Amino acid sequence: MNKNTDPSGVVRYTLGVLLTFGALNAFGGGYYGMSGAEGVPIEWLEGTPFKNYFIPSLILFSVVGGSFLTASIACFANHKLSRTLSFASVAIVFGWLTVQVILIGYVSWMQPVTAIAGVLMFILTWVMPGKQSK
Repeated sequence: MNKNTDPSGVVRYTLGVLLTFGALNAFGGGYYGMSGAEGVPIEWLEGTPFKNYFIPSLILFSVVGGSFLTASIACFANHKLSRTLSFASVAIVFGWLTVQVILIGYVSWMQPVTAIAGVLMFILTWVMPGKQSK
């Protein structure tokens, strides 16, 4: 089969693009929060263990963004761990969203959009062939 028409390649590259977009989003949001999150109400953090947005943003940047970036690189490289890393990054983002909603509630349109993107990434990871070339 021609590499350009290989459905597993389309799934892998589509997933890689979504993971990359997720990483960039997490890096941007994390940086914004670590920089002070100007315009985001500090009152949202009342009743949480956090006095400001630095620590949650550091977690968003490093853990969520880092897992997405690692998984996207593995997908594009067709690495044998790409499925595992993709599933892990989806689990991490759903963990992040769950804790976020528990702590501060529904506060942004980005929460359901991120959840929908997570579901799409999960489905693409599920249908991506398990055995990769490297």
